[in-house]
Amino acid sequence: MPFFVIHALDRPGNLQVRLDNYDAHRAYLGTASDCGVRIATSGPLTTEDGASMIGSFFAIEAKNIEAVRAFNDADPFAKANLWSAVQIHRFDVKRGGFLDE
Repeated sequence: MPFFVIHALDRPGNLQVRLDNYDAHRAYLGTASDCGVRIATSGPLTTEDGASMIGSFFAIEAKNIEAVRAFNDADPFAKANLWSAVQIHRFDVKRGGFLDE
């Protein structure tokens, strides 16, 4: 299956929205396989000093981009309108993570 990356930037000043929806977001990520995707890695994007969360990053294995879009659209962060911009791209994995096992 191909890989995709999701790069999502938070709306400025929406840290409280992120915090209010964090537990639901984490629980949702645990259901990824139910959505037909496999998360290779994910986590918050942060300011350069690491002090503040400013977005989200996912590397996902999925059958197609439509599955990734559906997974992302159902995320509690997306439903809370946290992100100002979301980019989804196919990613051609060459090395890294569980692929090297």
